[in-house]
Amino acid sequence: MLHYAVVFFVIALIAALFGFGGIAASAAGIAKILFIVFAVLAVASFLFSLIKKG
Repeated sequence: MLHYAVVFFVIALIAALFGFGGIAASAAGIAKILFIVFAVLAVASFLFSLIKKG
């Protein structure tokens, strides 16, 4: 999932470079959402692994 966030971030950077404001904003928004979902799932996985060991 982090891979997809990075891909959308790169798409946003390229779109911004060429002046496509709407596409850049959309891709950046998707990248932000995917990164937040990745971070939440990573923390949840870490916490569940700690609980399972204990």
